[in-house]
Amino acid sequence: MRRLVKTWLVLMLAFSAVGLFASSVVIYTYYYLHELPPFCTSFKSPFPGVTIDCERVLSSRYSDIGGVPLDLLAAIWFIANIILVLIYDLGPQRPASLALNTLFYWRFIGIAVVPYLIFVETYLLHALCMYCTIMHVMIVIDFVVITVFFIKVRKLSGTTIH
Repeated sequence: MRRLVKTWLVLMLAFSAVGLFASSVVIYTYYYLHELPPFCTSFKSPFPGVTIDCERVLSSRYSDIGGVPLDLLAAIWFIANIILVLIYDLGPQRPASLALNTLFYWRFIGIAVVPYLIFVETYLLHALCMYCTIMHVMIVIDFVVITVFFIKVRKLSGTTIH
């Protein structure tokens, strides 16, 4: 039994898929091949005093937590997001309900981290990684899409998410 119409399913999966792709490119090229990801040359950004410099961002002391690259954590976040959406859409009632409730809170983890990462890149490193920026944008858009979906579900069912 499907719970999501095609439009909602595509919206909920597309942004996580793009974010997962961006994080996978960084993981593969930078951490596995030990090369800069494609199109990561250093050049001036539209923000004063900030350059586009993936190497500065990816090699900084802020690029990992306890030796675990943030790009790997982002990939895990996007994968978990995709799994939760699919369980909600296709799973039996009880796991689907649990997946929906988990997704409600899961999205806050992503959105809570983004401002800190933008601060680190712009104010501490004075550099942006375009792949990181893609991930940040996908997390923000995903947060908005899921929030709109929850508002719609809440209005239709007249209940709250627990």
